[in-house]
Amino acid sequence: MTGPQRGDGVLGVDVGGTKVALRAEAPGRPAYDRTFRWPRGADPAADLAALAAEADRLREAWGPVGAVGVAMPATTDPAGTVTTWPGRPGWAGLDLAGALRRLFPDAATAVADDGDLAALAEARHAGRDDVVYLGVGTGIGGGVVLAGRSVPGRSSAEIGHMVVALDGERCDCGRRGCLQSIASGPATLRRAGAGRGAEVSFDDLQAGLDERRPWAVEAVDASCRALAAAVVSLGELLDPALAIVGGGFAAGLPDFVPLVAERARAAGRPGRPAPPVRAAALGGLSSLHGAVELARGLTGPPAPVRSVPTL
Repeated sequence: MTGPQRGDGVLGVDVGGTKVALRAEAPGRPAYDRTFRWPRGADPAADLAALAAEADRLREAWGPVGAVGVAMPATTDPAGTVTTWPGRPGWAGLDLAGALRRLFPDAATAVADDGDLAALAEARHAGRDDVVYLGVGTGIGGGVVLAGRSVPGRSSAEIGHMVVALDGERCDCGRRGCLQSIASGPATLRRAGAGRGAEVSFDDLQAGLDERRPWAVEAVDASCRALAAAVVSLGELLDPALAIVGGGFAAGLPDFVPLVAERARAAGRPGRPAPPVRAAALGGLSSLHGAVELARGLTGPPAPVRSVPTL
């Protein structure tokens, strides 16, 4: 298949703890969408080999790209080196900027926090300048957009590591009570499994909710209450116009976001109601669309997001 001329295409890559999504766009052409799972074992060399194979697949099936934006849940330093990633701890110390230059030698590349990018994509879609975003998936990402820009400027908003219960479950960061340790997808499934007395898959949880099984209802309610606490606290600090809840886990449970909204609304106080809560309009693809926007910004006006250019 004949692909676009070099420089016409932009690629967004949304890197997750278990899977990676890619989306390439070019004027006048159908988008290229592809999702793959990381190899087992969380070995950085194997992970990068899998990503390289996907880059080759993209070039062969669709064509070259001139810019690549990468949404990452990991913490990176200003040089583009991964400093920590509890989801795949072996990546610590990886020169991600250098790896991307090798994978895409003819493209400009940049990396930004997945929560920041998701927040920007959703804020633009909603037409709001002041938004908080919470992404519920393998972990909990998040971002804050004020006056149309990501804040804080020096680092990312680590909403998943807001402490909502000092005596809560231990988070994979080593601390107790982080929002992520209570309300992420794996945390919710673990709690449902403890209530059921047997391991619970996502499909099991969906079925349990449909049948109003107490172990499923209570597990999800605990996650939604923790998320509502975070929304109310962010509302007190930032007074955003809107709180958006997204991520693949939340998108897969139809009643999840309405329950967060209900719990947050009930926790407001006179004169300072909680911000309204809406489901992410882009569903579980908010970070991916943000990564595309980041790539597009490399070919035109820069996207207003803290990013690490790698070329």
